[in-house]
Amino acid sequence: MSDKAKFGSKIGLIAATVGSAVGLGNVWRFPAVTQENGGAAFLLIYLGCVFILGIPVMLAEFSLGRSGGSDAVGVFRKLSPGTKWYLVGGIGVLASYLILSFYMVVAGWTAEYFWQSLTGGLFESAASSTDSQAYTQKMTELITGSVNPLIWTYVMIAINLVILLKGVRKGIEKMSNILMPVLFVLLLVFCVVSLNLPNAIEGVKFFLSPDFSKVDGSTFVAALGQAFFSLSLGMGILITFAAYYPKETRLSRTAITVSLLDFLVAVLMGLIIFPAVKSFGLDSNPDAIKGVTLVFVTLPEVFAQMPLREVWSTLFFLLLAIAALTSTLSLGEVTISLLQDRLKLSRKAATWLTMLPLFLLSSICSLSQGELSWLTIAGKNIFDFLDMAATNIMLPLSALFVSLYVGWKMPRRFLKDQLTNDASFKSYLYPPVLVSIRTIAPVLIFVILISYFLWQ
Repeated sequence: MSDKAKFGSKIGLIAATVGSAVGLGNVWRFPAVTQENGGAAFLLIYLGCVFILGIPVMLAEFSLGRSGGSDAVGVFRKLSPGTKWYLVGGIGVLASYLILSFYMVVAGWTAEYFWQSLTGGLFESAASSTDSQAYTQKMTELITGSVNPLIWTYVMIAINLVILLKGVRKGIEKMSNILMPVLFVLLLVFCVVSLNLPNAIEGVKFFLSPDFSKVDGSTFVAALGQAFFSLSLGMGILITFAAYYPKETRLSRTAITVSLLDFLVAVLMGLIIFPAVKSFGLDSNPDAIKGVTLVFVTLPEVFAQMPLREVWSTLFFLLLAIAALTSTLSLGEVTISLLQDRLKLSRKAATWLTMLPLFLLSSICSLSQGELSWLTIAGKNIFDFLDMAATNIMLPLSALFVSLYVGWKMPRRFLKDQLTNDASFKSYLYPPVLVSIRTIAPVLIFVILISYFLWQ
């Protein structure tokens, strides 16, 4: 579309794209996977997967988005009219909306804990600073409750609605320019605090010392999966955002910058979490650094043993809420762009049509953890089923077909023109990226796809 919105600056472009990639997976998935797979040994393998799989697929999506200048479905209709390739974009859009419906619930959890930290309510029920049972009970109430989780989910939906109504430049870009620097400042502050805790060096040694004895085939699959999901591949986000890139944007430089900044966030989180957990002796239980337990039980217990506990807890959950918000904004934009381009709706109408159903869908996801837990699909509650279907099946399928489409359906010249801005400069990444997209990436994505079913 000739009137397609564009990002106004390179910094805004990078901030928005990094914001779409940096999410809660950097916090509660990365530490546990790292611990289980040899610390720095996993880090090295993960970084290799970013370059072998992540960056090539990211560049494929960037190329489609900028060249097509449309939504995740529209780019395929424009580049391959009269074919069914647009269904690939449809898978990504549907997956992103399903993820948004339950991710908004998780964002609400971070918002509630931010508020409870700010008001002091987070620590008032604990009999002592190490009363993990009290924090576990609070987490259970948070997840399975029928009132507070819904209220905070609605708060996050409303915040997203207000920002997205302002559009690409005044909404997403402006907010990303504010939130991403704040996020990195908070990360650095927590790194300094964590590294100055007693016995912090033990946590650093574990995190940065490679243990190759723990490396096996599952380690490589875990690293592939972490790289895949951490960079938001297959969600339609990168295609949608690339449609907002000015034509002079250097896609290779952007992909590398975004990937390395996302990796930096994961490393900084490791330097925060491992020293803190080691310092307070909470590493004896492997579950202490897994998922919601890490975020809503272990870390509050850490903060409770520190001076100015309310301050550190408030800042940490502010960091999490920012990471969640930048992710939900990106997920919402995928559907908004689709409705604008396919149905020719105004920005306002498309935004309302995208966000209003979430008040129902996200409510069902939230209640499925408690009152509606009896409602199951394939033995899973609604929240877990949507998570499984979207992240383990739909995203890999979408990225797989994107790789095949750019690698085999489109002329080779297509990718080269995009990476060189129509021969404006030479791209040293083009040859290896083409090889990866055509052969390596499809195989690796297929491994990610089947690994879920093999290990259930």
